[in-house]
Order: sequence, then C-alpha cells, then structure tokens
Amino acid sequence: MLRYFGWAYGVTGLGLVLAFWLGWSYSGSLSGAFGFLMIGTILAVLEISLSFDNAIVNANKLETMSPVWRRRFLTWGILIAVFGMRIVFPLLVVVIAAHINPLEAIRLAATDPARYAEIINGAHLSIAAFGGAFLMMVSLSWFIDDEKEIDWIKSLEKGMRHCGAVRGVEIAFVLLLVLVFAMVLPPEDVGTFLFAAVFGIVTFLAVEILGHLLDASNAPGQVARGGLGAFLYLEVLDASFSFDGVIGAFALTQNLFLIAIGLGIGAMYVRSMTIMLVERRTLAEFRYLEHGAFWSILILSVIMFAQTLVHVPEAITGLLGAGFIALSLNSSLRHNRLFRAEG
Repeated sequence: MLRYFGWAYGVTGLGLVLAFWLGWSYSGSLSGAFGFLMIGTILAVLEISLSFDNAIVNANKLETMSPVWRRRFLTWGILIAVFGMRIVFPLLVVVIAAHINPLEAIRLAATDPARYAEIINGAHLSIAAFGGAFLMMVSLSWFIDDEKEIDWIKSLEKGMRHCGAVRGVEIAFVLLLVLVFAMVLPPEDVGTFLFAAVFGIVTFLAVEILGHLLDASNAPGQVARGGLGAFLYLEVLDASFSFDGVIGAFALTQNLFLIAIGLGIGAMYVRSMTIMLVERRTLAEFRYLEHGAFWSILILSVIMFAQTLVHVPEAITGLLGAGFIALSLNSSLRHNRLFRAEG
C-alpha cells in the first residue's frame, strides 16, 4: 500500500501541518489551530468519500490510454485537479460573479472570507445545473450502449442497454429532466438554470466529438493526439466531480486556503486509488465495480439537480455513492466465488 499511497501519505502530513499553521496564523491560539486541523481532516475525508466513483471511472479510461498520456494525466492532471479546481475555480467564480480582477478575488478570500463564500454560494445554481447535466450524460452514455455486455441490476440495465439502438435517447432524457426542473424553479432562476444545464450537455458532446476526432486516425504520430482527447475528457469529468465538494466545503469553513488544503489531500488519494486500480487490473477482477461507480455518478447528478431546489447534506451524497460501490463490490465477490465453485 505504501507504493501506491506513499505520496498521498506525504501530502496528508504536509497538508495537516499547513492547516495547523494556518489556524495559528488566523487565531493566534492553540484551540484555533486545532480547529483548523480538524476541519482540514474532515474536508479530506469528505473529498475521499465523494471520489471513489471518480477513481474507478478514471481507471476505466486510463486503461485505454497510451502509457505516455497515462503518465501525463497522473502528473499534470493531478496538478490541474488540486490547483485548478480547488483554488483557481473558486477564484474564477468570484471574478466572474463579482466583476473584479483575480488579485482582488485573492485579497477578498484572504481578508473577507464571509463575502467570498457568499459570492460562491450565489453561483451555486449555475454550478449545480452544469455539473448535474454533464455527469448525467456521462452515466447514461455508459448505460445506454447496445454494445455493453454485462449487466449488474439486470432489469434496469438491460432496458437501458436496449435503448442504445436509438440515437440521442440519453440527450433527450437529460433535456426532459432539465425542463421538469425548470418548471418548478422560481421564474427568476429559470434562465440561469437552463443556460448552465444546456452548457453542461454541450460540453459533454464537445469533449466526446473532440475525442473521436483525435482518435480517428491510427497513423504514426496520431496516438499521442488520441491520448489528448481522453486526457481532456478526464479533466472535465474531474472538474464536474469537484463541484459538489468545493461548494459543500464552504458549509464547514469560509477559508479558501483551508478548503484547498483539505480537498487537495483528498485529490491525492483519488490519484493513488486510480493508479492502484489500473496496475492491479481491479476492474477486470471485480466485474460489477464499474457498474456501481456509474450508478453512483447517476445518483450524484440527480442530487446536484435537486440541490437547485433544496439543500442535500454532503454526508448523504457520500454515503449513497459509497453504498452503491460497496454493493457492486459485494456482488463481484459473490460472482467470483460462484465462478470458482463451478470451475
């Protein structure tokens, strides 16, 4: 385990020390420092619990990538995940929402965290609509595939698999759900919700089209470009997974730097889990594990849509996701035992 999680353990130690120092700097007391340390630990655990499905989907995509692009994702990709989504993304939200420059946004985060958190929460509708639409497209595109061979929840998955013969059925379903939510939202929120949700669908389709274009040729020199398509897909996917964690973190603390530390620790464990799943070929050994991850993504997308109307505690999101993955793992183990007994 040290081979796979060594870096994660190191980042955890460094991050907790920084959280303690940050708490001491802000409060000047031991109790304040321990308070920051506790919140940083909770944020890291929350991010890990919300990201099991992310690691499984990453591993599934990485198995089809060339070794060069696989290494690039596990190095550059994690830097983008930690610094891009956990630091730059919240800053960009404030820059756009408050119409201020990036330096002013950083000053706001450091000196007026309450106002910073207020601006972030004000953008929650757009973020939830975009993330919900994108993640629902990811999950339904995997289930609604007539070439898919293995079903876990057979009655549901078999029906969705047969729908794969109809082009665009997943797009129609997501658009229909978006219209349903638009009908019950307050009139002043409908325009923002529709724009963000449709943009999420368009982003998914654009990444898919780009990936197909880059992978269209197998001529020499084109393999790396094909890896670029998969790299971009995984980066957008990771961003969508991160929305919920970044927004939910402000319920625990309004300090941007503490949020970055806690969620950054969690992101390192996602990277470590991804590497372990790829190298040990765990997805091939546990045949239903991937199914549990995509069911978890589908549940997360529904929750993100629901959050445009009501608050859903992050603990519920994490427990539901982990529950589906645990059930799929149990089904995989049971299948393996039956297979060995019959053999």
